[in-house]
Amino acid sequence: MLQTPLCRQLGIEYPIFSVGFGGGMAGPELAAAVSNAGGCGVLGMGGVPAPYISQQIKRLRALTNKPFGVNIILPLLQEGQIETCLDEKIPVLVLFWGDPKPYVEEAHRRGTKVFIQVGSVEEAKAAAEAGVDAIIAQGVEAGGHVKSTTSLSTIVPAVVEAVKPVPVIAAGGIANGRGIVAALSLGAQAVSMGTRFLCSEETQVVRAYKERVVKSKAEDTVYTFLFDVGWPDAAHRVLRNKATEAWEAAGRPITGRRLGEGEVIGTMTLAGTTVEVPRYAVFPPMPGFTGDIEQAALYAGESCSLVNDIKPAAQIVRDVVREAEEVIKGLEAE
Repeated sequence: MLQTPLCRQLGIEYPIFSVGFGGGMAGPELAAAVSNAGGCGVLGMGGVPAPYISQQIKRLRALTNKPFGVNIILPLLQEGQIETCLDEKIPVLVLFWGDPKPYVEEAHRRGTKVFIQVGSVEEAKAAAEAGVDAIIAQGVEAGGHVKSTTSLSTIVPAVVEAVKPVPVIAAGGIANGRGIVAALSLGAQAVSMGTRFLCSEETQVVRAYKERVVKSKAEDTVYTFLFDVGWPDAAHRVLRNKATEAWEAAGRPITGRRLGEGEVIGTMTLAGTTVEVPRYAVFPPMPGFTGDIEQAALYAGESCSLVNDIKPAAQIVRDVVREAEEVIKGLEAE
């Protein structure tokens, strides 16, 4: 019932993608669970070295033989990252925050599809002209790094119209079956869900962070540029915490004049290595984080209002598919 042309093109059962959270937050266990449940899991390899990417792709392939994607964040691009993905012959390369054009031809030559997440109609048109295989249209409701300044219900139909017949995937504010049906009705052929999968058992962040998201509502999120160490000048949506409140109370000072800049707030494991986490760092509290999460970036979208539990990723896929099918049946019965 939920099959779309993009599903058939990729060989997946349901039009559901998990977001490839950067830094390895979305690891092989999460991506495999989503793919095995009939969606398309995405490995989040933004900001990690190429040899680690190769290792994680091999681990993912040991856990699933279904289609998957690998997400690379272009402003954090490191030597060999994209080449490694293409050498590994991944099914889908998912790019974000930059121009996909330099990578499309070689990816296609190697049999890899290229998707890119965009935040405007203009960016979508340029990506379509560059030959990408699908466009992820992001709404400003999204958590994490947000390219968009427009709501999902406005940007998706505008992008669909501007780039047809290129398939469009909707991202931002979607966490349940109703959201999927709404996105499909706007012309999207699939959805990409971040905050809902952030609160899965498999996502590689500390449990206290997931629990905080579950307790939060849309009003508890803030769109800001605060957590910019490692990725400057990139807007993001996070949960309010002591770090955001102290910055706002100080009059929102610019980078270079903020309280405690240069301090280390803790350590954690990133790509298999223990690293120091500076104040205002781009990375959220990942496994082994030793600091206070009140000082860290707690990325979450407005859909946290709809996320009320932490459960296995496969269960999330099953639940949202069931909800979506019930909504469709209800609409057909009216």
